[in-house]
Amino acid sequence: MALRSAPLVRRFGRRTAALALTTALAAALPGPVSSAAESADAPAHPTAYVDPLIGTANGGNTYPGATLPYGMIAWSPTSTRGDQTSTGAANGYEYNATRLRGLSLTHVNGAGCNPGAAGDVPIMPFVGNVTSSPSADTKDAVYAANFSHADERAVPGRYSVGLDSGARADLAVSRRAGVADFSFPADKPANLLFRVSNSLNGSEDARIDIDRANRKVTGSVLTGAFCGRRANGGVNNRKSYYRLYFSASFDRAFSTTGTWKDGTLAPGATTGSGGEGYATGADRAGRGSGGWVGFDTSADNDVRMRLGISYVSLAGAEANLRQEIAPRASVDEVAAAATRTWDRELRSVRVGGGSTDQRTAFYTALYHSLLQPNLVSDTDGRYPGMDGEAHRVERGQRAQYSNFSGWDQYRAQVQLLALLKPRIAGDFAQSLHNFARQNGDVWDRWVHISGATHVMTGDPSAATLATFYAMGVRNFDYRGAFDSLARQATVPHPDGLSDAGCPGQCTGQRPNLAQYLTSHYAAQDVCHCWGGAAETLEDSVADAALGRWAQLLGLDEQAAAFAERGGWWRNVFNPQATDGAGTTGYIQARNLDGSWVTPFSPGSDRGFAQGTSATYTWMVPQDVQGLAEAMGGREVAARRLDGFFHKADGSWSVKGGDPLRYDPTNEPGIHAPWLYNALGQPWKTQATVRQILDTVYGTGPAGLPGNDDLGTMSAWYVFSALGLYPQTPGSASMLLGAPLFPHALVDRPGRDIVIDAPAADTAHRYVGGVRLNGRAYDRSWADARFLRNGGTLTFRLGEQPDTDWATSPDGLPR
Repeated sequence: MALRSAPLVRRFGRRTAALALTTALAAALPGPVSSAAESADAPAHPTAYVDPLIGTANGGNTYPGATLPYGMIAWSPTSTRGDQTSTGAANGYEYNATRLRGLSLTHVNGAGCNPGAAGDVPIMPFVGNVTSSPSADTKDAVYAANFSHADERAVPGRYSVGLDSGARADLAVSRRAGVADFSFPADKPANLLFRVSNSLNGSEDARIDIDRANRKVTGSVLTGAFCGRRANGGVNNRKSYYRLYFSASFDRAFSTTGTWKDGTLAPGATTGSGGEGYATGADRAGRGSGGWVGFDTSADNDVRMRLGISYVSLAGAEANLRQEIAPRASVDEVAAAATRTWDRELRSVRVGGGSTDQRTAFYTALYHSLLQPNLVSDTDGRYPGMDGEAHRVERGQRAQYSNFSGWDQYRAQVQLLALLKPRIAGDFAQSLHNFARQNGDVWDRWVHISGATHVMTGDPSAATLATFYAMGVRNFDYRGAFDSLARQATVPHPDGLSDAGCPGQCTGQRPNLAQYLTSHYAAQDVCHCWGGAAETLEDSVADAALGRWAQLLGLDEQAAAFAERGGWWRNVFNPQATDGAGTTGYIQARNLDGSWVTPFSPGSDRGFAQGTSATYTWMVPQDVQGLAEAMGGREVAARRLDGFFHKADGSWSVKGGDPLRYDPTNEPGIHAPWLYNALGQPWKTQATVRQILDTVYGTGPAGLPGNDDLGTMSAWYVFSALGLYPQTPGSASMLLGAPLFPHALVDRPGRDIVIDAPAADTAHRYVGGVRLNGRAYDRSWADARFLRNGGTLTFRLGEQPDTDWATSPDGLPR
């Protein structure tokens, strides 16, 4: 048996083992932060303020397991509510579901489409004899176990849980590999179940091989099917698009082995295979394959496992493990390295002052923002292409990344990535370009691993890469990417006339482009899209971003053409549309013949995607002045915006649930609090943003308002707490608000950004003046030069609104 530098469980009873685990975890974390340090300057160890359990309730759909920034492996529980084909919430974990059927190797942060994505190869420490097929346990009554949150601990890079069965798991990871200590009661049978086919969405095929002589378990699962259960077109996504390989080795011999397929158990067997399909409930229950290995724990109840994964090959999984985790590395050692990695990443933004809760919310939001994109390339640079073949990263590209929730991320998360980690942003841009070239030059709006899932609407790749370029990212083939995205926006593709996957995951990335280019709007009755009005707005944003990119590239003719197209939102703005109570002028879907789609109500989602006209009417970040003019002027627009954030009695309405008002749980309107800056009333942005920060976000499992959507909602919080927000996709301009913290330093390659607001506290939430590099600054926005050159923003904050600062019409954001 291998020597252990810090054994967590060895011949101890359960209570002693729990104490040892708690002590070891505490040793891996930085010490407590003093109140003096908290109020004085930034923490040396920001991981001390990260709570991975934030967002695991209230529909946040985050996961608490062990992972690193941009990591391939994310080792986290798959919970159950008594249905083996489902889980507690999207992405495998829900705080209030305290029963689990395994610890899965891959996860996606905050995606919707229950049961989410990935959740591959749940590994279950099981106390008892395996006497029937775990796949036949369709209600998770036998081969699952309850747990208490008192026996659970989650910190960046490490996760541990004690089960009511007496088993315990302690996990820590590198980027593509992990190490685990499993402990079992000494007087009961001890087994590890490998549920190779039981990915969250099911699987087409899976395989397991047990090598007793070398104490090794290997296998793979062929899966995909993100959003395959969705009612609005999900059947089209019930298909495979990646295979995950794993290789697990152990420090001790197996006492028993076995495999299963569907309802058949094969004790003593060492190979097995079979998938589950992509249905749900009774149509899938009882199907699947896996295997188990048993251990004699009478003399030693601790089992150590080392594991690597790959999307390319079994050899890749084993090479990743060899490269990243030393042969005798303990969980403590791997966890300590993970803490150092996360501290280094999180120190890219160093905030000083604020309360413990504010720091916890901030650094956890930053943690969630930097979970993605995710590595899909091995240590040798090979990765799975969208054409189903293995590829190698391009010259100058350090890694291939995936998991692009474009419709969500282009609004805030990609800007934060470009701001803090431009090298990662460039590799991600190149990754998306690589995938597009392998996909017939089609850029998909929602990429999972190597699969084009088509989820949502619009062309967010254009907005994303234009934003990267505007923010100074250059380490990708930017001219080749621009030309490809410009072609996608101008040359119709046959998929654009398909209804496959519609409305929620239409295969066309620029649906019915020929009609769009002729009519200058997406016609609701022939658009082959989720909603004609939403598609028009999304494409207008994307085209405006392409126009800015073209201008930066010196392509004047294309810049002018795309800039014009950025104004086509006007063709779905109906000045006569009314709410019936005196307000007129809303975004409304149109038919091919030019008629407006009726009946109309601003609270209806007809013509839109996961939102209403009341929300989408504000989704013109590229032309706020034009929108205000269409509404009757900035004063009129500001009064309407007041009604979007307040009830008729003047009280706040920022928590969602009202189709006529702001919804913080979804993306189409998350920029709306910042629109007051362009309307000449920035004090209202300051008040509204602070109200949302204080009442919608928070600590604890319910600390996110809704799906984190691969870091998007968390990025909104990070930006807003800093007193900055991206003005519009395709631009490096930042809108200015009231910082939450007295001091913040954004550590960027090149020149840093310093944000000082000495009076910042709960009472001082209004900006009374700003100095940029020591000089008075009377604008509520900063252009690209600020990001390019860095500098210091100093805010004078007060308790009352300053209705004069940054209100001159000549200085408003354009």
